[in-house]
Amino acid sequence: MRSASLLNFLACHYAVDMIAFSEPHLPAGLVRRLHVIDLPRHARHTLARAARNAGRLARRVPPLMDRFAGFGDQIAAATRGQRYELAVIEHFWCAPYWEQAAAVSDATILDLHNIESILHARCALTERGAQALSHRVFQHICRDLEEKWLPRFTYLLAPSASDAVLLRTISPGSDVLIYPNSIPLVAAPPRREEDLIVFSGNLEYHPNISAVLYFRSEIWPQLRERWPGLRWRLVGRNPQAVARIASGDPRIEFSGPVDNAITELARAKVAIVPLLAGSGTRVKIIEAWAAGVPVVSTSLGAEGLPGRAGEHLLVADGPAAFGDSVSSLLANPALRDGIGRAGRYLFECEFTWETAWKNLHFLYPATIGRSDALRD
Repeated sequence: MRSASLLNFLACHYAVDMIAFSEPHLPAGLVRRLHVIDLPRHARHTLARAARNAGRLARRVPPLMDRFAGFGDQIAAATRGQRYELAVIEHFWCAPYWEQAAAVSDATILDLHNIESILHARCALTERGAQALSHRVFQHICRDLEEKWLPRFTYLLAPSASDAVLLRTISPGSDVLIYPNSIPLVAAPPRREEDLIVFSGNLEYHPNISAVLYFRSEIWPQLRERWPGLRWRLVGRNPQAVARIASGDPRIEFSGPVDNAITELARAKVAIVPLLAGSGTRVKIIEAWAAGVPVVSTSLGAEGLPGRAGEHLLVADGPAAFGDSVSSLLANPALRDGIGRAGRYLFECEFTWETAWKNLHFLYPATIGRSDALRD
């Protein structure tokens, strides 16, 4: 969604050529040229992943940087003979393609959804044994690579002010600009509440797996006993990644991928964000705000977002406090309605594409490369 927001903004002001690692679903006419690089398929079972990551540790290459490496010649061929005002690279793991992008562009931007060294450091704290050690090693590898690649870009885009501070620590000389995560403006969906709490996201993403495990083992048992009719629904793709964690409980449900996350979330009384690891800001909270659903989050889950605890969401750390916060909303329809409405208002004010695009004034063609544009 973040990449789509930035692409749609650029398409309003430039003729855009796009290089993608899988066939994207784009509206007709959004880009001038599309070049698709097909990633080779990888086995996704646990043993295959463990073997790949062991090799990456030995070679000191972060997993996703390794996954997307080796396509420099194809990128150079796709851009040969062109000259661009601007090149945008999505995600840090594609940062090494700066060399191909800079060769044909007047300015380069790296859009950072996460800070990878911070993400691995936090994941290490939620794991044990070999996995914790792996994340710790990848943390230091990523930090070295961030110090190598970040200074080369004309601009870095960060999803929040707190991320911008961290990036300036890693790369003090970089122009770091804030571009918040956002989603398209949608009408507030009908709130036909079911006796339901919801967690959403890509369920294969490591911080989401650890969040599901934490909630299932430490918080859900008390809620399940206190609210006999309550169900917990997990919404999003790759449900097989957490199926074993949720097995054996008929009151835990999976929706799988959904066409409209906002409508699906609006069926729940509470959206939960029990994250213990992560970086950037959580689109799952923005989507819940758009749906008018009250949110209970850990402090880390709400990091970087301007929502005020007790007004736009409830923030709780520790199993007992988190469960009590969920229960307070389940027991009080007026409180649910008030926090849900406040979240919806915050979404409309700060987290639609049109609002986020105001942060990109420096990308208007007449201002690219002008340092005074950054100070306006």
